[in-house]
Amino acid sequence: MLRKVFGSSVFGIEATTITVEVNIGQGIGYHLVGLPDNAIKESNYRIASALQFNGFKIPGKKITINMAPADMRKEGSAYDLTLAIGILTASEQIKATGLEEYIIMGELSLDGTLQPIKGALPIAIKAKEEGFKGFILPDENAKEAAIVAGINVFGVKDIKEVIAFFDEEIPLEQTIVDIKEEFSKALDFPEFDFADVKGQESIKRSMEIAAAGGHNIILIGPPGSGKTMLAKRLPSILPPMTLHEALETTKIHSVTGRTINSGIMNYRPFRSPHHTISDVALVGGGAYPQPGEISMAHNGVLFLDELPEFKRSVLEVMRQPLEDREVTISRAKFTVTYPSSFMLVASMNPSPGGYFNDPNAPVTSTPAEMQRYLSKISGPLLDRIDIHIEVTPVPFEKLSEDRKGERSTVIRERVTKARELQTQRFRELPNIHYNAQMNTKQIREYCKLEVSSLELLKKAMERLNLSARAYDRILKVARTIADLENETSINGNHISEAIQYRSLDREGWLG
Repeated sequence: MLRKVFGSSVFGIEATTITVEVNIGQGIGYHLVGLPDNAIKESNYRIASALQFNGFKIPGKKITINMAPADMRKEGSAYDLTLAIGILTASEQIKATGLEEYIIMGELSLDGTLQPIKGALPIAIKAKEEGFKGFILPDENAKEAAIVAGINVFGVKDIKEVIAFFDEEIPLEQTIVDIKEEFSKALDFPEFDFADVKGQESIKRSMEIAAAGGHNIILIGPPGSGKTMLAKRLPSILPPMTLHEALETTKIHSVTGRTINSGIMNYRPFRSPHHTISDVALVGGGAYPQPGEISMAHNGVLFLDELPEFKRSVLEVMRQPLEDREVTISRAKFTVTYPSSFMLVASMNPSPGGYFNDPNAPVTSTPAEMQRYLSKISGPLLDRIDIHIEVTPVPFEKLSEDRKGERSTVIRERVTKARELQTQRFRELPNIHYNAQMNTKQIREYCKLEVSSLELLKKAMERLNLSARAYDRILKVARTIADLENETSINGNHISEAIQYRSLDREGWLG
């Protein structure tokens, strides 16, 4: 007897429905076709044990299973439950009324209990688009899938519940998530708060500007000056995520197999990979492509501590994603695109010894050592970082003060107001939401300068020998400073402050 069961395959961050056809006929054998990987080929051992444990069996006949479309590679152990239900219905051990109305996914343990799967959210979105009535999956993933309205999601603990549902028509408990309530549980009291940072007012100001315009920033300073401490607190002043951003971010984390307890990510991700990371781990890829760190940081912050310690090749592969805000991984047979719209926050010591031009420094580096150290970061990569800021050590008087700094929630209010202005400004442009995303055309339109401001910028360009891209960066940062002050036009003060945030373009740093 031939029966069809429906599963799903995740490719990139999108899902494709897979039709599992099970035919049981004369003879003996178990034939699984349709480009399954090793994890799927091994499923017959898990299925046999799970069925036996629950009072069923794999029939001693010829079982042929096809996973269509047959030319698409299937991977992972999430098809165990799909195949098991297909075998039970095709061998008429259960009735399975209305089986074709459901997507069924789950990895089986030997006793029939279910293990979590990857990509529950994109699968639920695709199932809804294709008109399926429900989605049956492991309990741990149910909340994540249930944030998709318009499809019934049933979280199950073991295969017994699924068999009882289809065979005896015992109803399953539907998982319902109040998406607005879950989404509103954003952290009002963040773990890392700017109130903990003593002194460093100018650095906090530059971080506020970076957050308001979504600008990339690099912090340069000696060990112990507070670079990592400041970077960890940046997400606490970023505006709350929109529902669209939250869904997009959740989808990426879902594909990597990360279980999200609330069902939806209501906080901006903060990723801090170690400097030994490989190119593929950073941008994504592999034999079966997976999102890299830059995609995991989508709509959040990617922090690269000790930037010159990263391999140069790793840093160079970031250049294109920083501009395009997506990364495309191409292989001979397919191409996958992952979103990667993140804020880059980098930190570095000014020299291998950690100190620069400091006569009292405990460790000094020769000019040749310094040049070799700084040359690991290419000019084109630095050009893509809008704000360069020098971080100086905090004096003892500031450290010993009892006075607390400004709380992150207060700074976030100002940042959110500036972002709202930008959202209003770019409302007609679908792919642009804040100043850092502006291209040359929008910069010319929204960053017009008066004659005096233009003259000031011209002098700075000539003296610092800035590139055309650096010119655009200065205008973008100046536009953000004007937005924070609720000014419609950019004036000389805004330009002057934006020019100050190009430390690495000055003589004595590079070159």
